[in-house]
Amino acid sequence: MEFILHLALILLFTKIAGQLALKIGQPSVLGELLAGVILGPAVLGWIQQTSFIHEFSEIGVLVLMFIAGLETDLQQLKENWKSAFAVAVLGVIFPFIGGYSLALAFGMSQGHALFLALLFCATSVSISVQALKEMNKLNSREGTTILGAAVVDDILVVVLLAVLMSVLGTESVSLGALIGKKVLFFGVIIVACIWLIPLAMKLFARFKVSETIVSAGIILALVFSYFAEYMGVAGIIGAFAAGIAISQTEYKDVVEHKLEPIAYGVFVPVFFVSIGLNISLDGVGSQILFIVLISIMAIVTKLLGGALGARLTGFNGRSSMAIGTGMVSRGEVALIIAGTGLSSGLLDPEYYTSIIIMVIVTTLVTPSMLKFIFSKTGDTSQQRSVS
Repeated sequence: MEFILHLALILLFTKIAGQLALKIGQPSVLGELLAGVILGPAVLGWIQQTSFIHEFSEIGVLVLMFIAGLETDLQQLKENWKSAFAVAVLGVIFPFIGGYSLALAFGMSQGHALFLALLFCATSVSISVQALKEMNKLNSREGTTILGAAVVDDILVVVLLAVLMSVLGTESVSLGALIGKKVLFFGVIIVACIWLIPLAMKLFARFKVSETIVSAGIILALVFSYFAEYMGVAGIIGAFAAGIAISQTEYKDVVEHKLEPIAYGVFVPVFFVSIGLNISLDGVGSQILFIVLISIMAIVTKLLGGALGARLTGFNGRSSMAIGTGMVSRGEVALIIAGTGLSSGLLDPEYYTSIIIMVIVTTLVTPSMLKFIFSKTGDTSQQRSVS
């Protein structure tokens, strides 16, 4: 029954830490992330990363992105697709160059340097989504551009990872098959969103069992997530797509209002804490300089790349900086890539802990940076749409 105590501690600490963060003018998600650092090996050591917490947190991030899809303005997303694409592409190019250069400066081999550069390219907007929701900016032009860019970024990084593993001989990968799976995934998703999901929701609505509509939404989100992972796309993209599809039906409000209390009351806090649990300070004293430099490089290159992409497609300076900031967090996507690199030999075990700390740092600073920049942008709803 130890996991019951751990769950109670997680929920207690996240709510207290989130409230304290709000008291000092920061997004509550920052406090919830720090709660994981405090409870984990880095400070108190009360809770370790376990399979239970990991699986619980997986549900948390999927539900978080599903709700983000429910709240996304699809028309706004369509209008800003060029900006999203530019943000994603430049948000990959800048970090790749920066990460590769820094790795070579620290004497890494070509293979390790290329992998570190690729890891710099990853983006996870799940943390940004929560911060944007708290500021009522998820449906703004900036918010929808960040979400769209995250989808493109995930595809680019997965393809680049496959190419890298194939070239360096760690795994035999057919690039044609890989790209074909991505095309098939989005083709199936589009068809399902237009025809399958509305039909499924109508069928479930006829059931007399309690809370059938909410269960239907969750089922579709989980199925979409599983299909995404199976096709080599991040599961959060599948959950996000399911949310967008249901948002176009008459059942959107029911699913959203019934699901949010469960998500934010139980599952999402565990996801935030699980990120902080990955921090361990053992043996990092000799790599302080490396950690500081890669953290700065990771933040600056992703921010500038994303901001430039937004600026070139019609956003003003401050909104561009907000979009770039929303792409900074590496989150669970980079943690997965780092684990892949470690098992395949592309990431030197000597640098693994430092890389994990860099990922956590980028994740921790994102909510505060978003809060600061959005407080300076004002209302951007009247800006010209880019189509």
